[in-house]
Amino acid sequence: MIFDLKKINLRKVNSELQNIDKKKNYKNYKILNPEGNHAICAGLQDDINVNIEGHVGYYCAGMNQNAKITINGNVGTGVAENMMSGFVHVKGNASQSAGATGHGGLLLIDGDASSRCGISMKGLDIVVKGSVGHMSGFMSQAGTILVCGNAGEALGDSLYETEIYVKGKVKSLGADCVEKQMETKHLNKIKDLLNKCGIKNLQPSQFKRFGSARKLYNFRVDNA
Repeated sequence: MIFDLKKINLRKVNSELQNIDKKKNYKNYKILNPEGNHAICAGLQDDINVNIEGHVGYYCAGMNQNAKITINGNVGTGVAENMMSGFVHVKGNASQSAGATGHGGLLLIDGDASSRCGISMKGLDIVVKGSVGHMSGFMSQAGTILVCGNAGEALGDSLYETEIYVKGKVKSLGADCVEKQMETKHLNKIKDLLNKCGIKNLQPSQFKRFGSARKLYNFRVDNA
Protein backbone atom coordinates (compact mmCIF):
# COMPACT_ATOMS: atom_id res chain seq x y z
CA MET A 1 0.00 0.00 0.00
CA ILE A 2 1.40 3.42 -0.98
CA PHE A 3 0.89 6.78 0.76
CA ASP A 4 1.96 9.94 -1.09
CA LEU A 5 2.35 12.84 1.34
CA LYS A 6 1.77 15.28 -1.50
CA LYS A 7 -1.73 13.86 -1.84
CA ILE A 8 -2.66 12.73 1.67
CA ASN A 9 -2.33 14.41 5.08
CA LEU A 10 0.42 13.08 7.39
CA ARG A 11 -1.99 12.87 10.33
CA LYS A 12 -4.21 10.53 8.29
CA VAL A 13 -1.24 8.40 7.23
CA ASN A 14 -0.05 7.99 10.82
CA SER A 15 -3.59 7.22 11.96
CA GLU A 16 -3.94 4.43 9.41
CA LEU A 17 -0.56 2.95 10.30
CA GLN A 18 -1.34 3.16 14.01
CA ASN A 19 -4.69 1.42 13.55
CA ILE A 20 -4.00 -1.39 11.11
CA ASP A 21 -7.09 -3.10 9.73
CA LYS A 22 -6.24 -6.75 10.38
CA LYS A 23 -8.95 -7.89 7.94
CA LYS A 24 -7.12 -6.33 4.99
CA ASN A 25 -3.93 -8.16 5.99
CA TYR A 26 -1.64 -5.49 4.53
CA LYS A 27 1.97 -5.99 5.68
CA ASN A 28 3.98 -3.72 3.40
CA TYR A 29 3.63 0.05 3.14
CA LYS A 30 5.52 2.78 1.30
CA ILE A 31 5.54 6.50 2.04
CA LEU A 32 6.45 8.85 -0.84
CA ASN A 33 7.52 12.51 -0.68
CA PRO A 34 8.18 12.78 3.09
CA GLU A 35 9.98 16.09 2.40
CA GLY A 36 11.30 16.51 5.93
CA ASN A 37 7.96 16.14 7.72
CA HIS A 38 8.15 15.52 11.47
CA ALA A 39 6.91 12.51 13.47
CA ILE A 40 6.36 10.25 10.46
CA CYS A 41 5.50 6.70 11.60
CA ALA A 42 5.23 7.70 15.26
CA GLY A 43 3.57 5.23 17.61
CA LEU A 44 3.30 2.20 15.33
CA GLN A 45 2.37 -1.02 17.14
CA ASP A 46 1.94 -3.76 14.54
CA ASP A 47 4.33 -6.14 12.81
CA ILE A 48 4.43 -4.32 9.48
CA ASN A 49 7.08 -3.09 7.02
CA VAL A 50 7.21 0.60 6.16
CA ASN A 51 9.61 2.11 3.60
CA ILE A 52 9.97 5.90 3.62
CA GLU A 53 11.37 7.19 0.34
CA GLY A 54 13.28 10.35 1.23
CA HIS A 55 14.47 12.56 4.08
CA VAL A 56 12.45 13.03 7.28
CA GLY A 57 12.35 15.58 10.10
CA TYR A 58 12.15 15.22 13.88
CA TYR A 59 11.09 12.11 15.81
CA CYS A 60 10.55 9.70 12.95
CA ALA A 61 9.56 6.22 14.18
CA GLY A 62 9.20 7.44 17.76
CA MET A 63 7.71 4.98 20.28
CA ASN A 64 7.90 2.19 17.70
CA GLN A 65 6.67 -1.28 18.64
CA ASN A 66 7.11 -4.34 16.40
CA ALA A 67 7.26 -2.48 13.07
CA LYS A 68 10.20 -2.56 10.67
CA ILE A 69 10.74 0.99 9.40
CA THR A 70 13.29 1.87 6.72
CA ILE A 71 14.17 5.48 5.93
CA ASN A 72 15.85 5.89 2.54
CA GLY A 73 17.41 9.22 3.40
CA ASN A 74 18.61 11.33 6.33
CA VAL A 75 16.72 11.82 9.59
CA GLY A 76 16.29 14.78 11.95
CA THR A 77 16.48 14.94 15.74
CA GLY A 78 15.35 11.99 17.84
CA VAL A 79 14.80 9.19 15.33
CA ALA A 80 13.35 6.12 17.11
CA GLU A 81 12.92 8.16 20.30
CA ASN A 82 11.48 6.01 23.11
CA MET A 83 11.44 2.97 20.81
CA MET A 84 10.13 -0.18 22.49
CA SER A 85 10.79 -2.95 19.97
CA GLY A 86 11.08 -3.64 16.25
CA PHE A 87 13.72 -2.46 13.79
CA VAL A 88 14.44 1.04 12.47
CA HIS A 89 16.94 1.36 9.61
CA VAL A 90 18.31 4.77 8.56
CA LYS A 91 20.09 4.52 5.23
CA GLY A 92 21.53 8.03 5.51
CA ASN A 93 22.83 10.17 8.38
CA ALA A 94 21.09 10.90 11.68
CA SER A 95 20.87 14.19 13.56
CA GLN A 96 21.26 14.49 17.32
CA SER A 97 19.70 12.28 20.00
CA ALA A 98 19.13 9.23 17.78
CA GLY A 99 17.48 6.47 19.81
CA ALA A 100 16.93 8.72 22.84
CA THR A 101 15.38 6.89 25.82
CA GLY A 102 14.90 3.74 23.69
CA HIS A 103 13.77 0.69 25.66
CA GLY A 104 14.22 -2.14 23.12
CA GLY A 105 14.59 -3.21 19.52
CA LEU A 106 17.37 -2.33 17.09
CA LEU A 107 18.27 0.99 15.45
CA LEU A 108 20.69 0.77 12.51
CA ILE A 109 22.25 3.92 11.02
CA ASP A 110 24.22 3.42 7.81
CA GLY A 111 25.86 6.85 7.92
CA ASP A 112 26.99 9.05 10.80
CA ALA A 113 25.06 10.04 13.91
CA SER A 114 25.35 13.49 15.47
CA SER A 115 25.68 14.43 19.15
CA ARG A 116 24.08 12.54 22.04
CA CYS A 117 23.35 9.39 20.11
CA GLY A 118 21.69 6.99 22.54
CA ILE A 119 21.06 9.61 25.26
CA SER A 120 19.34 8.09 28.31
CA MET A 121 18.82 4.72 26.60
CA LYS A 122 17.03 2.05 28.61
CA GLY A 123 17.61 -1.16 26.63
CA LEU A 124 17.78 -0.32 22.92
CA ASP A 125 20.61 -1.58 20.71
CA ILE A 126 22.10 1.01 18.33
CA VAL A 127 24.53 0.20 15.51
CA VAL A 128 26.18 3.09 13.65
CA LYS A 129 28.21 2.17 10.57
CA GLY A 130 29.81 5.61 10.55
CA SER A 131 30.88 7.86 13.43
CA VAL A 132 29.05 9.47 16.36
CA GLY A 133 29.23 13.01 17.73
CA HIS A 134 30.00 14.36 21.18
CA MET A 135 28.36 13.03 24.36
CA SER A 136 26.99 9.90 22.73
CA GLY A 137 25.65 7.53 25.36
CA PHE A 138 25.09 10.42 27.80
CA MET A 139 23.29 9.14 30.92
CA SER A 140 22.54 5.90 29.08
CA GLN A 141 21.19 3.23 31.40
CA ALA A 142 20.96 -0.08 29.51
CA GLY A 143 21.42 -1.49 26.03
CA THR A 144 24.30 -1.37 23.56
CA ILE A 145 25.88 1.23 21.28
CA LEU A 146 28.13 -0.20 18.56
CA VAL A 147 30.12 2.37 16.55
CA CYS A 148 32.01 1.20 13.47
CA GLY A 149 33.71 4.60 12.99
CA ASN A 150 34.98 7.18 15.47
CA ALA A 151 33.43 8.82 18.55
CA GLY A 152 33.50 12.50 19.52
CA GLU A 153 34.16 14.17 22.85
CA ALA A 154 32.80 12.98 26.21
CA LEU A 155 31.73 9.51 25.08
CA GLY A 156 29.51 7.80 27.65
CA ASP A 157 29.36 10.79 29.98
CA SER A 158 27.55 9.86 33.23
CA LEU A 159 26.39 6.54 31.83
CA TYR A 160 25.05 3.66 33.93
CA GLU A 161 25.15 0.12 32.53
CA THR A 162 25.06 0.60 28.75
CA GLU A 163 27.88 -1.15 26.88
CA ILE A 164 29.63 0.97 24.24
CA TYR A 165 31.87 -0.55 21.56
CA VAL A 166 33.94 1.61 19.21
CA LYS A 167 36.15 0.45 16.34
CA GLY A 168 37.80 3.80 15.56
CA LYS A 169 39.25 6.61 17.64
CA VAL A 170 37.58 8.16 20.68
CA LYS A 171 38.27 11.87 21.08
CA SER A 172 37.67 11.79 24.83
CA LEU A 173 35.71 9.91 27.50
CA GLY A 174 33.01 11.55 29.61
CA ALA A 175 32.66 11.51 33.38
CA ASP A 176 32.79 8.01 34.87
CA CYS A 177 33.32 6.33 31.47
CA VAL A 178 36.37 4.06 31.21
CA GLU A 179 37.77 1.54 28.78
CA LYS A 180 37.08 -2.01 29.96
CA GLN A 181 38.43 -5.45 29.25
CA MET A 182 36.72 -7.36 26.46
CA GLU A 183 35.35 -10.76 27.50
CA THR A 184 33.92 -13.59 25.42
CA LYS A 185 30.33 -12.55 26.11
CA HIS A 186 31.07 -9.06 24.79
CA LEU A 187 32.70 -10.41 21.62
CA ASN A 188 29.62 -12.60 21.10
CA LYS A 189 27.34 -9.58 21.53
CA ILE A 190 29.30 -7.64 18.91
CA LYS A 191 29.23 -10.61 16.54
CA ASP A 192 25.47 -10.94 16.97
CA LEU A 193 24.86 -7.25 16.21
CA LEU A 194 27.17 -7.29 13.18
CA ASN A 195 25.32 -10.34 11.84
CA LYS A 196 21.89 -8.78 12.43
CA CYS A 197 22.98 -5.68 10.52
CA GLY A 198 24.62 -7.58 7.66
CA ILE A 199 28.08 -6.15 8.40
CA LYS A 200 30.51 -8.77 7.15
CA ASN A 201 33.77 -6.84 6.73
CA LEU A 202 34.40 -6.25 10.45
CA GLN A 203 35.46 -8.54 13.28
CA PRO A 204 34.52 -8.24 16.99
CA SER A 205 38.21 -8.17 17.94
CA GLN A 206 38.60 -4.81 16.14
CA PHE A 207 36.41 -3.01 18.70
CA LYS A 208 37.20 -1.55 22.12
CA ARG A 209 34.75 -1.72 25.00
CA PHE A 210 33.72 1.22 27.19
CA GLY A 211 31.48 1.30 30.23
CA SER A 212 30.79 2.85 33.61
CA ALA A 213 33.38 2.98 36.37
CA ARG A 214 30.35 2.93 38.72
CA LYS A 215 31.60 5.83 40.84
CA LEU A 216 28.96 8.45 40.06
CA TYR A 217 25.73 6.65 40.90
CA ASN A 218 26.90 4.81 44.04
CA PHE A 219 27.05 6.77 47.29
CA ARG A 220 30.57 7.00 48.72
CA VAL A 221 31.04 8.22 52.29
CA ASP A 222 34.29 9.90 51.22
CA ASN A 223 32.20 12.39 49.26
CA ALA A 224 30.10 13.40 52.25
